[in-house]
Amino acid sequence: MNTNRVRTALTALVLAGSGVLVTGPSADAGPGTGPGTGPGTGPGAGPGTGPAATAAATPLQELVPQPVQIQPHPDITFTLTQTAKIQIATDTARKPAELLASILRPSTGYDLQITDSVTGDGVVLLNNADPKVGNEGYQLDVTPKQVIIRANAAAGHFNGIASLRQLLPPKAEAKTKQPGPWTVPGASILDYPRYQHRGAMLDVARHFFTPDQVKRYIDQIAAFKINYFHLHLSDDQGWRLEIKSWPELTKIGGSTEVGGRKGNLFYTQDQYKDLVAYAQNRGITVIPEFDMPGHTNAALASYAELNCDGKKRPLYTGTDVGFSSLCISKDVTYKFIEDVVKEVSAITPGPYFHIGGDEALSTPDADFVKFMNRVLPIVKKYGKVTTGWHEFIKTTTDTAPIPQFWGTETSDANVAAAAKRGNKVLMSPANRIYLDMKYNKNTKLGQDWAGLVEVKTAYGWNPGAYLSGVGEASIRGVEAPLWTETIKTSADIEYMAFPRLPVAAELGWSTAATHSWDKFAPRLGAQAPRWKVQGINYYASTQVPWKK
Repeated sequence: MNTNRVRTALTALVLAGSGVLVTGPSADAGPGTGPGTGPGTGPGAGPGTGPAATAAATPLQELVPQPVQIQPHPDITFTLTQTAKIQIATDTARKPAELLASILRPSTGYDLQITDSVTGDGVVLLNNADPKVGNEGYQLDVTPKQVIIRANAAAGHFNGIASLRQLLPPKAEAKTKQPGPWTVPGASILDYPRYQHRGAMLDVARHFFTPDQVKRYIDQIAAFKINYFHLHLSDDQGWRLEIKSWPELTKIGGSTEVGGRKGNLFYTQDQYKDLVAYAQNRGITVIPEFDMPGHTNAALASYAELNCDGKKRPLYTGTDVGFSSLCISKDVTYKFIEDVVKEVSAITPGPYFHIGGDEALSTPDADFVKFMNRVLPIVKKYGKVTTGWHEFIKTTTDTAPIPQFWGTETSDANVAAAAKRGNKVLMSPANRIYLDMKYNKNTKLGQDWAGLVEVKTAYGWNPGAYLSGVGEASIRGVEAPLWTETIKTSADIEYMAFPRLPVAAELGWSTAATHSWDKFAPRLGAQAPRWKVQGINYYASTQVPWKK
């Protein structure tokens, strides 16, 4: 679908200062100084310290990401009542309905029974949405008795529910019963994404995070229509997923992390399958990554035969990069890789397998090419599409693999050549959307090798016009990686991801025509009350007008 095509509107206007597009029915801060100790409490950056938020703003003017079309109905309000049901007319809506019920039952105290009959008041999930919304878009109509969400696939219902959540009062996100009323403003919304890939990546190799911690982050990204979750499962410091044919990978390689903490710091295959299912039940596809041929010290410490000299490497708990490499000339290297790809592919229903490929500084170029020429066919053999950090794309002319651009410059000849051939490019420029970059020089967490990335900087680029020779049609989407050299807790994750993760979601979902910091910042600031209810430890940048 060409989401940039000209749309004919009956009426169109922008609500003053809101960035909300209203169409007719036939229309197509000063930086903080470190991690906070609670929601919105980062030192030097408290809510309300930035520009004054628009007092008259309504939930329709506060949606993130910005929908394609909104038509307010000021004379209509829907109120969720104790007798309301979540009604589904298609089985593909069942998982989205279950997600909505699981969110609203604790806060409302209502039963919110899920039924296959569409009668009475409540939330109604229907199929047969306008074809223009595709499989990920939705139509949301608020009437006095019902909120009706139409979609053509489960993905569209998940995305419609994400918008409905933001239209309800923030206390709807609470884990304990709250007083009502549970009102939704009258409106008709037609919405679909700019790009098919809106991703978040979590590095669980540098520091390990438990399944419950990973699920917490999955829940948080799902609220912003993120549809891919990239798990960085191996690196020099740790191997984090059980490979049954190579058990020492976790027994040895999964025994430590940055800083030297010891333990069983890995996921069993059953735990991984549970994480994959958990993400699926929130409309998210997991992409596993096993970095190679560099970033492999944990594997080299586990098996001597993966080293050219036949000697195990010592475990590594530092943060340097570029020193490790699998032995390119040994056949056992490719048996190892095939076993990993085979086992992981069998328990990963999503279509993608990430091979890393970055910072292979100890691997000569000729060996790097030789290595990739053997690895790419292995991934294809097990039915997966290869994605990797953009360095690998110089080794192939196949147009199926997806390079993930992470550079800090606005040109890369190999990526531009791949785009010209027909490869789709996933955009993750480190100096714009790496969530582990410090906000400012005083931020206690994170790194600064790619620069300081305040919220406005993270927002201030156009994925479809950023990289020379890589135009809008060549962009697959946007992904926000979070590397964890300095990240140890869920509070740390949240402080670095929020509010920049919603920035990435906006860039990946909303059309380029809506791109305006002055209109986006108040919508972003309006998320603060919801994040406080959810207990999210966000960075309260003074660049953003935080709603109280």
